[in-house]
Formats: sequence, structure tokens, C-alpha cells
Amino acid sequence: MTLCVITRSPAGTRALGRAVGSCLGPGAVLALSGDLGSGKTVFVQGLARGLAVPEEYYVTSPTYTLVHEYPGRCPLFHIDLYRLEGGADLDDLGLPDLLGGEGVVAVEWAERLDRTALPAAYVRVRIETGPDDERTVRFTPCGDGTDTLRKIETVVKEKQWD
Repeated sequence: MTLCVITRSPAGTRALGRAVGSCLGPGAVLALSGDLGSGKTVFVQGLARGLAVPEEYYVTSPTYTLVHEYPGRCPLFHIDLYRLEGGADLDDLGLPDLLGGEGVVAVEWAERLDRTALPAAYVRVRIETGPDDERTVRFTPCGDGTDTLRKIETVVKEKQWD
């Protein structure tokens, strides 16, 4: 079961992220993947607003710091594993404590993680580029992530993401 949504601009991708964030709560994990420039960080910017992260927090990719934490109705942990070295110790990053903890976790470049590092329930979010600014965003539940996908589906279905 995969939910497929098409956005037609960065603003649409951000709005989709905001809608998704509005329905998520503590313990939700999104494993994001897509090419460089596909819109993963843009999606997380919207996700942050949907989680009520205050506007004064500008959401950027934590490429060099690996983890950014933002306050909201529940904390958002934005993780970017693009520069993760093969031998990096994920325990040193605190990743096991973050995944499935008190906040919502969005992991960019999640494919760089061993699947056993992810919790039993998460949603894979694959963002693919299309012509112009079009993006295809595919949400796929993994493990016990079906409940999270159902929440997402209720807020995104039958809407235009321009």
C-alpha cells in the first residue's frame, strides 16, 4: 500500500509537509529519500510548520551537524545522513534514543541506515523529481507504519498541491 501525491511547486511540497505534520504525534518516524535537490528539506520545512514549530525557526538541512531539534507541539528531530561515514557510530548521535521517542523524527537519506536501526513502525517518503518543479511524493508504511500512513492519507487525499 503506497500513497502517491504530486506537488507542482516548492510551495506545494511545503504545504504537503505542513498537512502531514498536522496529523503526526510523538514517536512518528519518516524515512525520507530522493536525489539531491528533490525537495526533502522543503518537505521538512512544511512538516515543521504542521508541528507548530514557531516561524522564527528557519528549518535548514542539518548536513554538517547531522541533527537539528526544533520545538513545537512535540519536538521535531530533523536528521540528515548525507555525509554519514560508513563507520559512524549512530549511538554517538543519539539516534536510537530519538527514533520512536518523544518527538517526530524526519530522517533524510534514510537509505544510509541499516534497516535494523529504524523502529518497528515508520513511513518511507520517497520524493522524485518531474518536469519543472513537479514532485511525486510516495508514502509507504514499513513494519507497523500503516496507522501513521492512514493519518497522513486523511489529511492529504483529494487536495491540490500547487
